[in-house]
Amino acid sequence: MSELSSYPLIPRDHLFGNPTRTSGQISPDGKWLSWLAPLDGVLNVWMAPVGEPDAGKAMTSSTDRPIRQYFWAPDSQSLLYIQDKGGDENFLLYGIDVGTGKETTLTPFEKTRVDLIGGSERIRDKILIGLNNRDPQFHDVHLLNLNSGELTEVLRNESFAGFMSDDNLEVRMAIRQNEAGGTDYFHVVDGTVEEAPFVSTAMEDSLTTGPAGYTNDGKTLYWLDSRGRNTAALIAQDVASGSTSVIAENDQADISGTLRDPKTGEVEAYSVEYLKTEWTAIDAETGASLDWLGEQLEGEYGVQSRTEDDSTWIVWNDPVTSPSATYIFDRTAQTLTPFYTTRPELEGAPLQPMHMLEIKARDGLILPSYLTLPPGSDADGDGIPDQPLPMILFVHGGPWARDGYGYNSHHQWLANRGYAVLSVNFRGSTGFGKDFINASNLQWGLAMHDDLIDATDWAIERGIGQADRIAIMGGSYGGYATLAGLAFTPEKFACGVDIVGPSNLETLLETIPPYWAPMVKIFHERMGNPNTEEGLALLKAASPLYKAERIVKPLLIAQGANDPRVKQSESDQIVGAMKAAGIPVTYVLYPDEGHGFAKPANNIAFTAITENFLASCIGGRAEPIGDDLEPSTAEIVEGQEHVKSLEAALAD
Repeated sequence: MSELSSYPLIPRDHLFGNPTRTSGQISPDGKWLSWLAPLDGVLNVWMAPVGEPDAGKAMTSSTDRPIRQYFWAPDSQSLLYIQDKGGDENFLLYGIDVGTGKETTLTPFEKTRVDLIGGSERIRDKILIGLNNRDPQFHDVHLLNLNSGELTEVLRNESFAGFMSDDNLEVRMAIRQNEAGGTDYFHVVDGTVEEAPFVSTAMEDSLTTGPAGYTNDGKTLYWLDSRGRNTAALIAQDVASGSTSVIAENDQADISGTLRDPKTGEVEAYSVEYLKTEWTAIDAETGASLDWLGEQLEGEYGVQSRTEDDSTWIVWNDPVTSPSATYIFDRTAQTLTPFYTTRPELEGAPLQPMHMLEIKARDGLILPSYLTLPPGSDADGDGIPDQPLPMILFVHGGPWARDGYGYNSHHQWLANRGYAVLSVNFRGSTGFGKDFINASNLQWGLAMHDDLIDATDWAIERGIGQADRIAIMGGSYGGYATLAGLAFTPEKFACGVDIVGPSNLETLLETIPPYWAPMVKIFHERMGNPNTEEGLALLKAASPLYKAERIVKPLLIAQGANDPRVKQSESDQIVGAMKAAGIPVTYVLYPDEGHGFAKPANNIAFTAITENFLASCIGGRAEPIGDDLEPSTAEIVEGQEHVKSLEAALAD
């Protein structure tokens, strides 16, 4: 076995700094390439002629918060992006005229969150959007002229969680949660929602069943549908007759994505993601293109943008152990032209493979999981290190989300520092069918927590993790799991890192954003209903705050002050309880961030603190903090003395 010290430390800014380029797209008319790249250190939207990808110019000029989501107008006349302020998630829509470079705020409202409802292949200068500027709980539907900026109200919303439109930009469906925690779907006719739903789902199907869009002629409605089965199948429904047919299904996982013909809207291929993503083509030409790409590219690949005539695709490629790259694929000529490498500074870095696992929970449930090991630790490459290692249990957020296979900056960073890194799709994770999700109902802090403990024990038993040197870490639900891990099983983990995690489920539900109100029933049914005695007792029992005095191991907490989902009070509460009990805690607050950290300087500062905290607790490697805190807005509210070299960095 090679010594870890013989492998270089990958600099934090190579992993968490700005990418060189990312999010490449091609305009629908095929004339322009676009991407996100730094301008004076802040991610902005860039554009270049399709034949000159190196002749790019910045089309936006954000100087503070990075732009992270943008797209082309259907008529290729403008670039559109959404942006919030300080992480408050009140996203507004902006447009940049491609010809003049003029930028317009298309939704010039305060405390408003735009919802993108639908676009059209036929009507290319308009889209449908939802705006909650009238009532923060409900998004009214508006028709937006992308070139003039004119907004026309189409449908006033008094109770619905969402809408679906067709290629004529006509609202065809309204969606609302029902009292049972399932979903009701209503026809919309001439701008009026019918009184009775045309179909309803039960709570058990609420996260695995939903409409996936109309074909462009409006005659077929696609569904991802778990009714009458476990995993979500791809279903085609004839709108006129209501008859349905199964296009695809898989016993292990839900149908997770589709490629659809830009002109007709018909499904050409579909994907399934169990441990890895696998594509299956329905259309022969699409299948030939996917097969050809598979022969040319190593690792995972996919299509992220297409021209309206479907002759050119922008294709991403993730080899896992080298930086991801993006290509321009000419389908007719069968040529792949390099577009960019996202992080060229990682070329030659000791990036490690990700191992796919199936771990059995105590009740027999199979937990699809992923493991990354430090360089030089696994001589035969079998996924078991030559000797047990300090380990990080890295827990995903959601909880109704999932971990997946591929390059993962956190896995690579922590493995490079000397840790085995294990991510577990615990019950409640999505993608594995409704039975897997519903096994988590009312199980916060119970069976969901047991899954994480079972996976940890599995790793210890197999000689992967050292029993006395295991940390738990994660964001959002992963932050909650960290607090639960230290409070409910105080001797299992050596330390924890909680990023924007809730500590009190009762107050979490009291402070959800107003635009989540139409969906609140699902939280009550799956977590516990605070309006009932039994539900409130469940929420309190599952809240780490009420067991804070049991925490005996080091804890690092990070919070965004503007987080609308997990309020700052969630971190403040448990920090206060630990201080009152005389328990050490380190608390980092970011005044200009929300639910997670968008600014690279803030991310790098937190990874600097975290790796030195972990090194103090379980003995991995760490770059000194140095001056990485200076460009950030990090405020060390409590406990700087508990992190190696943090006091020195602050003094400097």
